[in-house]
Amino acid sequence: MTYKDLNTPLRTIMTPGPVEVDPRVLRAMSTPILGQFDPAFTNIMNEVMDMLRQLFQTKNRWAFPVDGTSRSGIEALLCSVIEPGDKVFIPIFGRFGYLLTEICERYGADVHTLECEWGTVFQQEVIIEEMKKVSPKITAIVHGETSTGCIQPLDQIGKACRELDILLIVDAVATTGGVAVKVDEWYIDGVVAGTQKCLSVPSGMAPITFNERVEKVINARKRVEKGISTEEDRLKEQQLSSPFIKSNYFDLSMLQDYWGPRRLNHHTEATSMLYALREGLRLVLEEGLEERFSRHAYHEKALIAGIEAMGLELYGDRGCKLPMVTCVSVPSGVDPESVRHMLLNEFGIEIASSFGPLHGKIWRIGSMGFSCRKENILFVLGALEGVLVRHGADINVGKALQASLNVYLEG
Repeated sequence: MTYKDLNTPLRTIMTPGPVEVDPRVLRAMSTPILGQFDPAFTNIMNEVMDMLRQLFQTKNRWAFPVDGTSRSGIEALLCSVIEPGDKVFIPIFGRFGYLLTEICERYGADVHTLECEWGTVFQQEVIIEEMKKVSPKITAIVHGETSTGCIQPLDQIGKACRELDILLIVDAVATTGGVAVKVDEWYIDGVVAGTQKCLSVPSGMAPITFNERVEKVINARKRVEKGISTEEDRLKEQQLSSPFIKSNYFDLSMLQDYWGPRRLNHHTEATSMLYALREGLRLVLEEGLEERFSRHAYHEKALIAGIEAMGLELYGDRGCKLPMVTCVSVPSGVDPESVRHMLLNEFGIEIASSFGPLHGKIWRIGSMGFSCRKENILFVLGALEGVLVRHGADINVGKALQASLNVYLEG
């Protein structure tokens, strides 16, 4: 069988991830390969760690990517701190809260959950009171829930966790680079980001950072592979009372030695992906964190103006809306998948459906990173209106683009 040259179609990607990759990131990925212990490459590793500290607004020693999709970073943090029988408290307000539960249960945690209606988030006081009742070792929570388009405030939760001596682990995959994630100010002990969302880098790395409280737990379980360990390493291991971290690949104690001064070989670094992450981070910092957050809010305002002028309804509590994900209720009598297919086939635009109880009830329009541009907002609004007219939806024709343009022209 003969295979043709790879020639993927051009798309306007308006989903909650992946998003369009910045062309400068794609260019960086074509940089020549270096060996993972080449001084030129380890210097790049150090630069990435430094830029991640700035992105996470932290002074943590450890800030580096785990090679794998965002889920790999979540699992690395959780499996490295969870010992069998540990109490873990997880507030759930969408699909990815259940993912945290799934991972924790697989590592033998005693999981306690609290749920609220999808489309809403928790009052922080409710979570704090539940933590006092449960007395967990770890609280794990999603910051931005892309399945519902909601964002959970964390500033009071983190402070309470510190006062109660609870580790706070946060899934900030959808929010990092789009809104503030203030790791130190909010007393977050460990946090995971995603490359394929607001950073506009391909999926394949999970930037994380964690503080000395997490490091203390990890080091109490530290193990070095026998093929590269020293006699001193083995003597230290014999003195540990905590069980070794169950995963080899996601063992943060070994990743510390890989990213730290020892440069102990753990895996072969995903060279081109690290180039991509470095360039994505450089672009974020070049734009400025506050400017980037403002840009996401600005284009969200223009998108919402168009959606509402069209006569469509937003889903969820507006008071906790995630700025980079706009959830739209599917109009009565309209086939949601038919609309999505026509947008893709006729306009080359991709928007997302949702999961579980929301499947078939809402569309999710992402405006993240490089996809968060005026031309994309206007294009998706015009195309969505045209497709809905073809589907016989009762909408206000000719209103959406004008409402969105008003936002842009008013500045």
